[in-house]
Amino acid sequence: MQNQDLKAILDTIQENWSINPEAEITLEANPDDLNEKVLKLWQETGINRLSIGIQSLYDDELKWMNRAHNATEALSAIEKAKKAGFNQLTVDFIYGSEWMTDERWAKTLEWISKQQIPHISCYALTVEPKTPLAKKKRSILKVEEENEKQGRQFMMLMEAMNGAGYEHYEISNFALPGQRSRHNSGYWKGEYYLGIGPSAHSYNGVSRQWNIANNTKYIQEISNEIIPAEIETLSKTQKINEYILTNLRLKEGCDKERMTEHFGVEYLAQMEKNIKKYEDKGWIEVSAERFMLTDAGRLFADAIAADLFFSED
Repeated sequence: MQNQDLKAILDTIQENWSINPEAEITLEANPDDLNEKVLKLWQETGINRLSIGIQSLYDDELKWMNRAHNATEALSAIEKAKKAGFNQLTVDFIYGSEWMTDERWAKTLEWISKQQIPHISCYALTVEPKTPLAKKKRSILKVEEENEKQGRQFMMLMEAMNGAGYEHYEISNFALPGQRSRHNSGYWKGEYYLGIGPSAHSYNGVSRQWNIANNTKYIQEISNEIIPAEIETLSKTQKINEYILTNLRLKEGCDKERMTEHFGVEYLAQMEKNIKKYEDKGWIEVSAERFMLTDAGRLFADAIAADLFFSED
């Protein structure tokens, strides 16, 4: 996206909506995008938070990921952003790849801790279908080794971030005090959001909507005053399953009062029965107000959530 396009988008938003003066306005960027001129332009357009996809501090791994930047650019990206006055920053990293040894990951975590970057997002490497990595022959033993490494490095991550003063407020996200991502937090808590542009998603509490991915078709439809999107109206069961999936990922976990208010006491009663086996394993902690994953349970968050899902009647 050109900077003039970015400015036009933000100007249009300002003209049509009332924006909170303290709104979090985040731009996703790669380390090779950052220079003094472009950082200044972004600030002038109203961007006040940067999400930088560093992913790794090692050239061989970055090359393997087909990233455009190198380790030197990754290391200097944070300093450039800070020097330009961006105090609200979030940085992405990937762990668990065949290139990321425990020693490398420990050094990466040490660098993160010393930098005191306000917000960190760390994701285990996932192999998507139809990617070069997915086409490689990977034995069951190899997959098991990768899963073991990811679990081990996730535990290293939690220990290091806790020691550096970060709040582990969501499975993959860590923030210094007061630096939680507002947008992401809203998504996990089921708040409403509006997505504008090709592939963007929206949610209004009743249904979710996703725009078509084709840029040309999207522009043509918008020009004809048609919103080119598909809409799915959510059933009560879908809503509670989404609540379980997203809120179990949060530090606060699932709120019993909210579940009763929105879904009914019968769902909560069944849920309390279903989580008993995970409570016995030490994977879920239960209090009078809520139930939440323990550090050990966070290793299996998605599997636990899927097992707790309700079936459509």
